[in-house]
Amino acid sequence: MMADGTINKRRVLILSASAGTGHLKAADALEKVCRLHPDVGEVKNVDALTFTNKIFRDFYSKLYMQLVQSAPNFVGWWYDKSDEPWRTDKMRLMLDRINTRPLVKMIRDFRPDVTICTHFLPAEIISHLISQGVLQARLAIVVTDFDIHAMWLSRAFHHYFVALPETKVHLTMLGLPEDRITVSGIPTDAKFAAKVDRVALREKYGLKKNRPLLLVSAGALGVGAAERVSEVLTFLKAPAQIAVVCGRNEDLRIKVLDQVKDVPGHLSYTVLGYTNEMHDWMTMADLFIGKPGGLTTAEALVKGLPMAIFSPIPGQEERNSDHLLEKGIAIKCNELTTMAYKIDELLGNPKRMESMRSAALALAKPDAARDVVNTLLNQFHLLPITVDQADRLNMKDKARKK
Repeated sequence: MMADGTINKRRVLILSASAGTGHLKAADALEKVCRLHPDVGEVKNVDALTFTNKIFRDFYSKLYMQLVQSAPNFVGWWYDKSDEPWRTDKMRLMLDRINTRPLVKMIRDFRPDVTICTHFLPAEIISHLISQGVLQARLAIVVTDFDIHAMWLSRAFHHYFVALPETKVHLTMLGLPEDRITVSGIPTDAKFAAKVDRVALREKYGLKKNRPLLLVSAGALGVGAAERVSEVLTFLKAPAQIAVVCGRNEDLRIKVLDQVKDVPGHLSYTVLGYTNEMHDWMTMADLFIGKPGGLTTAEALVKGLPMAIFSPIPGQEERNSDHLLEKGIAIKCNELTTMAYKIDELLGNPKRMESMRSAALALAKPDAARDVVNTLLNQFHLLPITVDQADRLNMKDKARKK
């Protein structure tokens, strides 16, 4: 507080990484809340990878997506193998420090009071700077999947924000203090929580108001099996409208358009490229068909939208799937050959659909971004939690899977 009694407005630095789009979207949602908060002065929202060299940047973003498409089993193996506290800590920190010197300079020049990280790479860098006494900022770590992988663990932090009570239990059982972990949910843009007239919205987009709408997503990058999904859905027996979002993959959009030009009369298709209106499409939809990425899932939950999961990325998306299936929010299509059959069964069971919608809304956290920012600013006086060598050894012992 200033001498005249006014509050010293905080400088907030939000750091993400463009390894997929979810981390960036969570950061954007947090930025919007920060800019409206009366206790926040300057806000900076940065993709940490833009402050690294091209080789390192491609390793984090492009290589991962290539492995997801060409070697998903390897991705799953590595996820499980590295999910042990501090297993890759020393090597990862060394590589990150070597390749992120411009990032460190930007952080020190900005002199943030609060840092919010939606990816473990910048969280580790901030944690190191705090541990070395170079930075006095508060560090909040916002986990963007339902489970927390060991790479999210930091040697110094102020607060963790997680999606589920189960994730909080996991961290407290490892030894982190319960009062420094908040079950906030995954931050989503406020437009997903906005109340909209669904019937009027369908009329605006030229859709039938009483026919089920299935929303197929290939993600922002337009990868995955969306083309094959569009094909198998032509075997649906129930009348349906099908919207296929192909992301930034124009070749995929053209292929799907060609594929569905002669569909049975009880079906109709809308084929889109990248859209900024996903909140509208989720509002109008009755079922989401796609991969259960953390941000996509959080948005669907806020909309009360049941999900049909296919081809989850081994590792974090498979774990997201487990939670959705346990809560009765989703079905999973292990074979695309049976997808139409399973969705026909679901559409023919209105009670089950309503139960899935209710379960989705029960798990939703539409105020996640606001809760993160408010919690941080209310706890600004707290000192960081440090995880020393004895703590790390204790964590390793408690996390043993065998």
